[in-house]
Amino acid sequence: MKGGRFVELVALVDRLRGPEGCPWDREQTFDTLKPMLLEEAYEVLEALDSGDRQEFCTELGDLLFQVVFLAQMAESEEVFQIDDVVQGIVAKMIRRHPHVFSQAKVSNSADVLEKWESIKQQEERSQRSQNLVDKSSAQSLLEGFPAMPALLAAHKLTSKAARVGFDWSHLDEIILKLHEEIEELKEALVPKPVEPLDSRIEQEVGDLLFVSVNIARFLKIDPETALRKANRKFAQRFRYIEESLRKAGKGFEDSSIEEMEGLWQEAKKVI
Repeated sequence: MKGGRFVELVALVDRLRGPEGCPWDREQTFDTLKPMLLEEAYEVLEALDSGDRQEFCTELGDLLFQVVFLAQMAESEEVFQIDDVVQGIVAKMIRRHPHVFSQAKVSNSADVLEKWESIKQQEERSQRSQNLVDKSSAQSLLEGFPAMPALLAAHKLTSKAARVGFDWSHLDEIILKLHEEIEELKEALVPKPVEPLDSRIEQEVGDLLFVSVNIARFLKIDPETALRKANRKFAQRFRYIEESLRKAGKGFEDSSIEEMEGLWQEAKKVI
């Protein structure tokens, strides 16, 4: 049966965390595991981008281990256990897919997202009511965001706003906004500020990045993935410069910016 091996993983983690298990595993806390969880998530993304499906499989396993491990720690505190985690997500997915598990109808993926957001808001209102929160205080559509990288947050914020119709109509409008933000940054740079981290300049740079994220979203491109690929491409081209200089018996201190730019242009032809 598919998924049957999951029980083996749960049993393995129970043993690692048990009285006769691993001292290191038993000493871990939620705080010590936070950076590991984040690291494993990024390694999954890196493997996915690489196209190596076997590596992707391996990294998914590492991430799954973190999930089961954290659930076991919660169980040791008598808060919840892995079955509660699974039951919760299964119930949530059934609720949020009424077009699959009930009689609701949708025409396309945009309808799915709209219904998802509506159901999610209903759930949040119900939760606030159960927690005896003042029902008269309306919650913003954009409230309740967890801590996340700013690039991802910008994409998520504008995606949620777009689902209720607050969005540009055409890509050209966002391109114009991009040029507008570039001009505002230029204005902020004149006269040249005394402080390198002038608040207005910081604000204009932030606006420029924010509009760039919106261009990616409008084109249905994940900005995080696009930037990771750009980072990888930069690193590969920079290594080309390093290797070329090394073959010539030179280092960066012996090379002019013009020479390095020439090598960069060479790298662009092959990378």
